[in-house]
Amino acid sequence: MSISNHYPVTPAERLSALRKVIDKNGFARVIEAHSGLSGIIAETVESEVDGSVVEYDAFWESSLTDSATKGLPDASIVGTESRLHTINEILHVTRKPMIVDGDTGGEIPNFEFLVTSLERMGVSSVIVEDKAYPKRNSLDNSASQSLEIPEKFAEKIRAGKQVTLSDDFLIVARLESLIAGTGVEDALQRAQMYLEAGVDGIMIHSNKRDPDDLFAFVEAYKSLCQKVGRSPILVSVPTTYNQYSEKDLVKSGFNVIIHANQLLRASHKAMKEVAAQILEDGRSYDADSQVSPVKEIFQAVGFDRITEADRARVRSLRIPVIVPAAGKDPIFSDRPKSMIKVGGKRVLDFQLEAVTKAGLKRMLIVRGHEGAQFNQSYGNNENITFRDNPEFGENGLLHSLMCASEDMGDGFLLMYSDILLEHEILSRLAYSGKDIVLAVDSTYKYHTHEVDKLLDLVVTKKAFSPGLRSLRRSPLTEIVRIGKQVPLDTADSEFIGVAYFSEDGAKALQQMYFDLVKQQKGEFHESPLFESASFTDMIQELSDRGFPIHGLEVHQGWREIHTHEDVRLAETEAAEFDLIATPQS
Repeated sequence: MSISNHYPVTPAERLSALRKVIDKNGFARVIEAHSGLSGIIAETVESEVDGSVVEYDAFWESSLTDSATKGLPDASIVGTESRLHTINEILHVTRKPMIVDGDTGGEIPNFEFLVTSLERMGVSSVIVEDKAYPKRNSLDNSASQSLEIPEKFAEKIRAGKQVTLSDDFLIVARLESLIAGTGVEDALQRAQMYLEAGVDGIMIHSNKRDPDDLFAFVEAYKSLCQKVGRSPILVSVPTTYNQYSEKDLVKSGFNVIIHANQLLRASHKAMKEVAAQILEDGRSYDADSQVSPVKEIFQAVGFDRITEADRARVRSLRIPVIVPAAGKDPIFSDRPKSMIKVGGKRVLDFQLEAVTKAGLKRMLIVRGHEGAQFNQSYGNNENITFRDNPEFGENGLLHSLMCASEDMGDGFLLMYSDILLEHEILSRLAYSGKDIVLAVDSTYKYHTHEVDKLLDLVVTKKAFSPGLRSLRRSPLTEIVRIGKQVPLDTADSEFIGVAYFSEDGAKALQQMYFDLVKQQKGEFHESPLFESASFTDMIQELSDRGFPIHGLEVHQGWREIHTHEDVRLAETEAAEFDLIATPQS
């Protein structure tokens, strides 16, 4: 999986990382990357050598590999904007420092644009070669290798240094004298001129298998650094002389060793071989041993996180919405509250619509008082399951809820039987990311309350600010107290009767409840007996025992049915917003 998804890095942090690696270790081990996927591989691959874990310190974004990946020759065909696009792809999924192959840099304005663009992106260094435009790849022995006039190239370096904003961005001059055949002396003369122009490093390049002239330059370079009074970094790209180990090169004086094209060449060889084998066999089965499993690719690019999120979503859609509807209401005593009609539709009809619109699949009704009334209207509804509370007359809402405990394994949503609500409330709760979340509303402060209408009031650690308008949805806050006895002037919200429990939240509720069934005697929070406990009593107990309870603020989109006046108001609002449709038959 991409490291950057877990440990993001700022451009400024990445920019300074290469210099820090060199200062700490004395050298940097660099591998080529030409795409986001190759960047992830270079970022994450590691090996154990002599009992220590080794990895690459940085990436090399090469004009050769970038061009070849696009099916084009390395001849200054791919433009700067296209190069920057590839660079950004790699930076997006990695966090280690990057060195960029800047080719010849172009004219001074082009080079200034490249330098400022790379520094802004967080690239640590650009290496620019002293060839005349258009360049030809240094590994092509048949090509004409024309060098830039050194004074002109030195002026380009000065211009690049003048537009940099940070000392951490390193401009490295790539000397092509040995490639062009002009010799070590020419390379040293050019190096001195570039050092005096302010360059941060020198890359001495060679396309020979045994580059004696390269090592002669390295020895002379040490004296040159003493002469100019500073020691810019020295870079090696041992593509042709790769029989020398990194230790050999560091010992000779190099500070950066770049393995410049191996990943591209490896992928090219592997693709050819696999494509040929599939043609020969007429099937891809025999090539499986030569390719990475799809699952491994998914993991590398972070797709497993997306599929896990999809699985989590599917799991959340499977959780039941539990409606404890067993109690007998003193005002609507002839029916369960779920069966109260609002404009010809039952409360449960409204709730079923909200559940369906939220993408949820299951409702679970706990029956008790006049429970048989549910059968006629909902007995054939495949989305509704019933549980029964035969002791509804002796116990409270908490015990009705726990009659559905066997259905809580993956988590659940609780919805009181007397509430009408919009489906967005259910969706926001289900994707809140916490284990126990209650929907709360702070606007109760602005309503006139009847004396006999006790509210489930809430005190939170950080009160909501309903008066401050914002495009941002209200954040979650932790609940510290809940109940009908919370003073109005102390509370900051009202629990509306809808809550979400994750799998872990449901387990905590179940464990606490069944432990209390065995141990709890007498008064329980606001209830005289545990047997008559309300849901909010249990929430307070969970909070007191250290389990975090969160509140999700909602300001509208719901109404509870306590009285006939509530029914009248709900009918008025439902008619106004065209919410009354054909009820369940």
